Amino acid sequence: MSLTSAQKFLWVLAGVAALAFVWLLLWSDYRADSARTDAEPPFFAEFELTDHQGMVRTEEDFAGRWMLVFFGFTNCPDVCPTTLSEVAAVMDGLGDDAAKVQPIFITIDPERDTPAALAEYVPLFDAGFIGLTGTPEQIAATSETFPIFFERVEEAAAPDGYTMGHTSHLFLFDPDAGFADSWPYGTSAEEILADLEERI
Repeated sequence: MSLTSAQKFLWVLAGVAALAFVWLLLWSDYRADSARTDAEPPFFAEFELTDHQGMVRTEEDFAGRWMLVFFGFTNCPDVCPTTLSEVAAVMDGLGDDAAKVQPIFITIDPERDTPAALAEYVPLFDAGFIGLTGTPEQIAATSETFPIFFERVEEAAAPDGYTMGHTSHLFLFDPDAGFADSWPYGTSAEEILADLEERI
């Protein structure tokens, strides 16, 4: 049985409609996957370390609060104290909203930065900092969950004959410990504060 031109045309239309329907289904699945991917943070803060008062802390202790996390060491001559001072200014600028944010200093020099050393160091910045340290293995494991780099650098003029090279970004994590933002060294407290106020 031969098909008329009209029937052939209708079959072609039906085929095009079927293809369009399949394409729309695939596109909607792709968009949904993309939305899920965009919504998921690229990484989460994960750690189990000892704070400057000798208590074991994990990211779960700060659930429901934003975390400002900086990696450094107490013998750092410039980058660390400058960044922690900027964070202190941010915390001061937040006013009542400061209660929603926890600043955290994680050492990358556990050999020297004991809880006692951190207990002397972090209060100098008067911003409610929690200092965290641990064994070299714990610090190494923590660094693997963050996109950071650090290394020991022999330097005769430095205390104990060495210093530490390290990533100098300040990290922001949301109340679920998901990465939210980061700022490079040198970002002003005003800029960090403005970004943070928009989020919280």
